[in-house]
Amino acid sequence: MIGWDDIYKVVVGMMPLYVALILGYGSVKWWHMFKPEQCDTINRFNCFFILPFFNFQFIANINPYNLNYLFLTGDVIAKALVILILVLWANFYRKGSFSWGITTFSLSTLNNTLVVGVPLMKAMYGDLGVDLVVQAAVIQALLWLTSLLFALEFWKTKMNNNINGIANNNSVELGNINTTTQMRNINNAELAFWPLMKAVSTKLAKNPNSYACFLGLFWALVASRWHFRMPSIIEGSILIMSKAGSGVAMFSMGLFMALQGKIIACGAALTIYAMILRFVVGPATMALGCVVLGLRGNVLRIAIIQAALPQAVTSFVYAQEYGLHADVLSTAVIVGTIISLPLLIAYYAILDIMP
Repeated sequence: MIGWDDIYKVVVGMMPLYVALILGYGSVKWWHMFKPEQCDTINRFNCFFILPFFNFQFIANINPYNLNYLFLTGDVIAKALVILILVLWANFYRKGSFSWGITTFSLSTLNNTLVVGVPLMKAMYGDLGVDLVVQAAVIQALLWLTSLLFALEFWKTKMNNNINGIANNNSVELGNINTTTQMRNINNAELAFWPLMKAVSTKLAKNPNSYACFLGLFWALVASRWHFRMPSIIEGSILIMSKAGSGVAMFSMGLFMALQGKIIACGAALTIYAMILRFVVGPATMALGCVVLGLRGNVLRIAIIQAALPQAVTSFVYAQEYGLHADVLSTAVIVGTIISLPLLIAYYAILDIMP
């Protein structure tokens, strides 16, 4: 059973996040140290410089030959189920949209596996819990955050091309065109699929987040197979950037909160929506994915609880960079992290009495 000492260790892991958050909030709200454009620059610096080093350093130190592939397959099934539902919703439901599909995917699948997950799982399930939550972090960085990055880049590129197409249509004098010509111009405003994919691929190729995880995996495969050790000069160069990851991300979130004028920037309804996705839908789909594969015992319990961890900070960093519902993601991280501890303990108690 989890004790007060264990709870204290989890709080110790979470509290520094809020220190960075408060400092970021105060630097704009109380001390007026940064202008809005400077706040965007700080988030961009975190997105394109710190996060790639953070992801590379984390994945480069794993042993990819010692993974629980059944557990990871359950994670893939759970996320694939969410993606399938969102694709159907976005394409066949009248109120469905690609942009909200991306945000819903983030809220229901991406969690804070390292800062909150590791100390919590250590307290609940010991080394097995830590091992599995780290593996969940690996698959999240390699597969799901990369997929999120692609979806965001696709959405933004398509939006920009649609805006440019509308602007070009409006620049044509209506008196000089007939209906056929006008319809042709409108159709030309919609970028064909393959040119759109080419534009997205070009932008992703310039984004170090696209390949940092895979470079880390390549090094992990080589180092684990032949017992290589990274040269200290390279390791130190990576660590000096990667160690700032969580702190700068939370500081940037504090800046964003201060610019919104209120802490709960997205309102009560969207906050409840985000919490349901994070703490109900996420664990439910994970449970389904694992049960389908026949996982039982502590592995199943760990899978469900790690799926109910609070929202990943990286999801907010990406949302702010691409301008898609950053207010919802910031609220999900802040509120979700605060309420997560009692909810996760409740999950632990309920699952503990189940066979």
